[in-house]
Amino acid sequence: MVENLNREELNNAIKKTRESFDTDNPTVPFIEGDGIGIDIWPASQVVFDAVVEKAYNGNRKINWVEVLAGQKAFDTVSEWLPKKTLDTFDEFGVGIKGPLTTPVGEGIRSINVAIRQELDLYVCLRPIKYFKGIETPTKNPQDVDIVLFRENTEDVYSGKELEEGTEEVLKLNNFLKEEFGWEIRKDSGIGIKPISNTGSERLIRAAINFAVENDKKNLAIVHKGNIMKFTEGAFRKWGYELIEKEFSDVAVSWEDSNGDPGEKILVQDVIADAFLQQILIKPQEFDVIATTNLNGDYASDALAAQIGGIGISPGGNINYENGKAVFEATHGTAPKYAGQNKANPGSLILSGEMMFRYMGWNEAADLIIESMEKSILEGNVTYDLARGRNDASILSSSEFAESLVKNIQ
Repeated sequence: MVENLNREELNNAIKKTRESFDTDNPTVPFIEGDGIGIDIWPASQVVFDAVVEKAYNGNRKINWVEVLAGQKAFDTVSEWLPKKTLDTFDEFGVGIKGPLTTPVGEGIRSINVAIRQELDLYVCLRPIKYFKGIETPTKNPQDVDIVLFRENTEDVYSGKELEEGTEEVLKLNNFLKEEFGWEIRKDSGIGIKPISNTGSERLIRAAINFAVENDKKNLAIVHKGNIMKFTEGAFRKWGYELIEKEFSDVAVSWEDSNGDPGEKILVQDVIADAFLQQILIKPQEFDVIATTNLNGDYASDALAAQIGGIGISPGGNINYENGKAVFEATHGTAPKYAGQNKANPGSLILSGEMMFRYMGWNEAADLIIESMEKSILEGNVTYDLARGRNDASILSSSEFAESLVKNIQ
């Protein structure tokens, strides 16, 4: 059952979660990942252990516990996502994972989606920030410093589809015509995308709460409500109503601000296609984004491209209300590079930084950012981050981790 806590209850829940990790030896489950997971997880773990040891003078240590999902799980226990894996994430509250194979033509729809839905991880959190020294396709990548909150359980993630030409789609088509007068071509596949008040409110509440906690200046609600008025348009409407109901002391809409929000967070909404243009032209004008599932998928990858690619872009899946969270590399499994010790572990390492910050281990998180900044600026990078640089030394996955550890120490 969805809890949907109010602002005060949410902050109490976040505080309780952080307190639960105020211990010296927490257990953290991990999924190694398929494909290049065998290269990037060991490299990442070396960095994680090093920053924890350095930040806390050897007084804290992560107890890593491997759980199975994806191809490794299927090969071992003949299941793509064992219940034991979900139970372990649920028990310990936080976890981290490498990229996973989604079976084509068999098995479950998406292992990543299944983990998010089974644990009700309603926020897909994507912080996107440029590291100096990376060559990118855009002129001013340093202007990108955006945290994106993407709804993680509704829209196309929980939508239903019926295939063109099947008895089911013909039945639904006839029902829609008879009951609502909707004329849909008979040779169409039909999909349904649900967006609820409950799901929208808790996502936007988490986003504006983050903006308040981190002294951000603005929040943009990104939607396609000019066309889909009762789903994405409702997402926008419910967002403004929530701001007025729970956050009027710290936030104000563009209309109510008369162009001058003062010390309050400015809340505005942007049509999704216009947003994709504006983040290229003026990304510095956006701090925090709250958006629906499919829009968030497009926007997060577009923003990642602006800072140098998805290989340096982290992600987390979070339920701030019950404290559960699984952090993850945001890229694919790249099977042709698996086992070559070549792939960039940056996305997974930065996802670990997110995990430590979520746990309240900010000292360890800060060390990851500092060491990443130093290594990239020095030109000690993997092959993907060396593109366009004359000063780069191309490192393997494990050598990149060693460079980070050296900068930590």
